[in-house]
Amino acid sequence: MTNGGATAMRNRGRVALVASALMMTTALAPFVLVTPAQAQQAGHNRIDGQYEFDIPAQSLTSALAQFGVQSGLQVTVDGALVRGLEGRAVTGTMRADTALEVLLGGSGLNYDVTGDGTVVIEALQTGAAADGEVLDPVRVEANAANFSDPSDAITDSFVANRSRTASKTDTPVLDDSAAVSVVTEKEMETRNVQDLQQAVAYTAGVQSGEYGSDVRYDYVRIRGFYQSSLGAYRDGLPSRIYNFTNSRPETYGLQQVDVLKGSTSSLFGLNGPGGLVNMTTKRPEDEASGEVFTTFGENHLRGGGDVTGPVAEDSNWTYRLTGLWQDAELSQDYSKDDRLYLAPAFTYKPKAGTELTILTSYSERDSGLGYGFPTGIETSRDAFFGEPDFNNFDTEETNLGYEFSHLITDKLEFRQNARYTHVDLNYETVYLQDTAPLGDRYAFAIYGELDRFAIDNQVQYDTAINDTFDSKTLVGIDFNRDQNREKRYDGSASPIDPYNPSYCGPSCIDLDFTSDTEITQAAYGVYAQEQLTIADDWIATVGGRFDYIQSDTDTISSGTTDERDDHKFTSRFGLTYKATNEVSVYGNYSESFQPVYSSLASRPEGVEPQEGTQYEIGVKYQPEAFDALFTAALFDLTQENVSQWNSSTSTYKQIGEINSRGLELEGKMSLDAQTNMTLAYTYLDAEIKDDVTAANIGNSPANVPEHQASAWLDYTIPGQGVFGDLTLGGGVRFVGERQRNDGNTETLGGYSLFDAAINYAVTDSVSLAVNATNLTDREYVSSNTFGSRYYGDGRTVLATLKYSW
Repeated sequence: MTNGGATAMRNRGRVALVASALMMTTALAPFVLVTPAQAQQAGHNRIDGQYEFDIPAQSLTSALAQFGVQSGLQVTVDGALVRGLEGRAVTGTMRADTALEVLLGGSGLNYDVTGDGTVVIEALQTGAAADGEVLDPVRVEANAANFSDPSDAITDSFVANRSRTASKTDTPVLDDSAAVSVVTEKEMETRNVQDLQQAVAYTAGVQSGEYGSDVRYDYVRIRGFYQSSLGAYRDGLPSRIYNFTNSRPETYGLQQVDVLKGSTSSLFGLNGPGGLVNMTTKRPEDEASGEVFTTFGENHLRGGGDVTGPVAEDSNWTYRLTGLWQDAELSQDYSKDDRLYLAPAFTYKPKAGTELTILTSYSERDSGLGYGFPTGIETSRDAFFGEPDFNNFDTEETNLGYEFSHLITDKLEFRQNARYTHVDLNYETVYLQDTAPLGDRYAFAIYGELDRFAIDNQVQYDTAINDTFDSKTLVGIDFNRDQNREKRYDGSASPIDPYNPSYCGPSCIDLDFTSDTEITQAAYGVYAQEQLTIADDWIATVGGRFDYIQSDTDTISSGTTDERDDHKFTSRFGLTYKATNEVSVYGNYSESFQPVYSSLASRPEGVEPQEGTQYEIGVKYQPEAFDALFTAALFDLTQENVSQWNSSTSTYKQIGEINSRGLELEGKMSLDAQTNMTLAYTYLDAEIKDDVTAANIGNSPANVPEHQASAWLDYTIPGQGVFGDLTLGGGVRFVGERQRNDGNTETLGGYSLFDAAINYAVTDSVSLAVNATNLTDREYVSSNTFGSRYYGDGRTVLATLKYSW
């Protein structure tokens, strides 16, 4: 959401909040929506008239209110009938009665029209309205130009009310029997996040940036388990990393990031037990808007823009074009972070209930590599021990995908998401070895190519059974195929004095061809899920999935092939109790399934998939009085068959078992148009239950902190006269002590990092923002792995000048 529409959005949000609050407090009485436009049009607008509708899927209460605004018709309904029900999306020009039938589909409700043209919503079965009982109406006034459901203003708030990630259906966060955290576009823009690690850094249960200045990938742990290999999703489809070849996502191209915590295989297939991160790409919007910006800092220059709107007046097509260019360096000597990103997108809505969105993108990133510092070296954290001309992690990524949905009947919907991805990698590096003699260097190169195809087909059937049950049934079939080919070279480079480095160029690098390997994995999945709402207060979620995985590792250079087939059924059971309209309590059991696909020859004892189970209970509170969401979760996670390297026999063993129990507390608030706040705390009691090294049993896993916490607050001082709005923000991120290794022989100290933001609205369209991360330039060790220390990023200050319309 660009700044040009911020004021209007805030106004719409206020009106929607007032309307919702009045409706909820009169749940046993009918309501009537009347606008000034309707007062003038009474008796003129007809149920069989043609109108332009743009009503997203949302609560039926708000959907009916929008229907009344957009058609100019007066709508009356018993509030008890619609409480807890969901209205379907209605988009396009159509008769009002057609739109109303779509809107009420699957709700168990019907409508009648009185002699004066009032639309009366009534139950299909007998009820108060059918018996002729008339209750005192509640009259809610709204301006047709400003009214909008709060979910429409999600990008102008830190709080997301709904998410498709936890259940693959459009479900309120309050109703889901799982812990899901949503980072909205508004939050990402306010903090000016530069990568996915920064986007999720203020999320409970998440540990990000484990390898500090290493910028090859986004390193994320969820509930103590490393999720970056399998747990990255884009628009609901996986973006798995099989070896080295992969590209980092551009966060400027995202409108939302969802973190689903816990075992998720019953819906998403092969995955680790900790959870997943689902990134939602920016999509075309019906209202024209845009922005252009430039960001500058020390050795940092960035420019970009984002425009969206209808292709032409009265067109069924809308578009969005997002672009970014960057020429930058990181703090480490001889580093770089150059980017080019271009993402055209189009949405076609030929009629109500049918929608096709085409999502494409091209991304080019030229990066250096962050390095670990071997034990015994005490020097600047920005020191460079490689070769400037052989220090590349360059990727080129192309994506072509689409999302299609079609409402077959008022109760049955078909959806299909698909994407093809191609990635090229050029990875070249020289680094210090972590043992004596000090100064000896290794050389290493990977030239990779990745082709990925993913498709997910879903059928959703919504219906009401009597007056007691509401059923939402989901059945899906998905297919994913990844083919990753990499040529590897290993060698050495001339020794270097780490305290007085002198570089010798490519001529002193000696590389030998090591291997040519192709990893191909095809995954077939069939899943089903039932969400059954009982008497409006209980929501039972039951799901199951069967996966069949074919994994082939072809070592082309040696002519050997490792083939493996895995299959697994995973399940999920969840129950939510809506104690009030604001409070829900839930519990769930879920499972994870993570096949092992590589290095099969070194596993003589046989290979089994790594399996996980989770038990979780939690409570969610979403107050009606203000825009906020508070959550608490207690969980117990166990993963078995964990693969571990046995150095004494040079083979893998699968006797590892890790248990992670903990507590997560999180709050997100947009208290008014001026104040946003996030709070998060995580307690983790992680323990190694079984290990190839018996002495490790009972220890804490490496790099998993027992305590983490974060807080962010920003406040806008309204402008006066010639002075515009001034927003001041700041945050703190705390990571507690961790163990350096599974043997727990060394403890890494905890650290606190401070961030800050200032944004000044020069005019309604022009803003100037300054964002700082690690404001105090704290020097800290983010991890100490493989015999090397990895330092976290130092202070970064960036200024952004933006023009929006």
